[in-house]
Amino acid sequence: MARRSVRLLASIAAVATMVTTFAACGNKQATTDENGKPIVNILVRRNVTDHPMQDTQYTKDLEAACDCTIKWQEVSDNAWGQQKSAKMAAGEFPDIGLSLFSMVDAAKYSTYFEDLKPHLDKMPNVKKFLKAQPGAAKYVTDGTKIAMLPSDRGKGYEVSGTHMFINKTWLDKLGLQMPTTWDELDAFKTQDPNGNGKADEVPMNIRSLGFGLWSPLALMNSEGVVTSFMGGGASEQGYYVDNGKVKSYYTSDALKDVVSYLHGLMAKGLIPKDVLTRDASQYTSQTVSDGKTALTGVSFGWSNYAEYGNALGDQYVTLPPLKKDASTPDSQVKWDYSQDACRWAYSGSGLTVNPNAANQDAIYKVIDAMYGEKLSVAGFFGSIPDIVSDDGDHQYTIDKAKAYAEYPDTRAVALQDRFGGWIRDDVKMVNDTNADQVTASDLAIREARNRVDGVKDVVPIYVRPDTEDSNTLQNNNTAISNYANNQIAKWVQKGGIDKEWDAYVKKVSEPTLGLDANIKIWQKWYDKYTK
Repeated sequence: MARRSVRLLASIAAVATMVTTFAACGNKQATTDENGKPIVNILVRRNVTDHPMQDTQYTKDLEAACDCTIKWQEVSDNAWGQQKSAKMAAGEFPDIGLSLFSMVDAAKYSTYFEDLKPHLDKMPNVKKFLKAQPGAAKYVTDGTKIAMLPSDRGKGYEVSGTHMFINKTWLDKLGLQMPTTWDELDAFKTQDPNGNGKADEVPMNIRSLGFGLWSPLALMNSEGVVTSFMGGGASEQGYYVDNGKVKSYYTSDALKDVVSYLHGLMAKGLIPKDVLTRDASQYTSQTVSDGKTALTGVSFGWSNYAEYGNALGDQYVTLPPLKKDASTPDSQVKWDYSQDACRWAYSGSGLTVNPNAANQDAIYKVIDAMYGEKLSVAGFFGSIPDIVSDDGDHQYTIDKAKAYAEYPDTRAVALQDRFGGWIRDDVKMVNDTNADQVTASDLAIREARNRVDGVKDVVPIYVRPDTEDSNTLQNNNTAISNYANNQIAKWVQKGGIDKEWDAYVKKVSEPTLGLDANIKIWQKWYDKYTK
């Protein structure tokens, strides 16, 4: 508790400092340090701020590459969420921003986002990256302008963002085979699989309902309706593709079937009745539990260890995508197609440059250095040689004792997915436990995911409507989701979807809500980007 209090005070102090100094970012007058070197200000939104980036060898190496002085400002997710709109409206943008803004922001406030395309010759590493990852290049190109740069976490993160886990220890104790269809969870409720003599098991645990990471609505893939619940694209707004034709989850039979299934589980006590009202800590108390006795049978998450912790993670394995029932052909079963968003680490944000910033030449030297091989590794995983060793021949080893002292990943000592950089395919990382674990979790779903056509079954993550259409989509989606999500929640809790479905489809399809208009918008941009 004392350490948490120190962290909180440090975070508050960092935010206060950021507020007072942020206005200085983007000053048109040249700024130099006491030695006459140009100053580059970088603001980053970080998961944690335990180890300030200002104090790292990574920063010293960046400064050597640009012959400049770098001043970091760090802001937490929550603080940035509260400040972002006001900062943009006031025109307060940093020299370099990391994980702050979306492509929608760039379109809305275009004068504050430098077009990076004319500067690619100053950034040869970035130029090589965009050529090697054409999908990433498509995502950040607004017509001919490149308003921001994505990053590439490497092939170790080319995975689905959502996996379904099951307690294999429970299966073995009860003498059960791995489930293959939806209706095979009852034994987890009635036969005391955790062996503590209490009826405290949660056969299926879910965080919430919605079109997002770790949602049970990913079960729509059991009927061939593909999700891509990461990256802020069409799928997270409720849209998918059926052989090139854009459709809505909201009116799909697959959604109806999944909601009906979830209600059946809740009615039998196989899903907690408070899933739609509880907070994250209550969910964690049933997954991570006390680290000794497992309480959850099945859940949706990133990796088994991220979901259940190091103590219980060994009990869980990835559940291969289930069929709706035994009659469902294997060829119909697919899985969440979010590996592009996972790898490119551009889930709605990236690296941006303020066109009014001083010392532009130094800025591009910093960015080019960030996208070099060694500094990409250092930015994502930790400084070389303090945290990561360079073994030669494109291999790097993470020092477990230093990197994982407090976390199962390297958030405390590096930028991780908030970095600007490119982990190339020929780079081999040793002791990257996060990638190793999620890759292991991903193996069981790859056969089903390989059945997905990345263009004909899903709107690719790089498909982006223009500002006008984005505003229309947002306005319509608010009206659609306010109505539809309330209905879905009610059906999961109380049932009645079979009787009310036709009336619901008629209502949600009314022109006043804009569902058909949104489908047409996504179809237009889907066709533009894919044809």
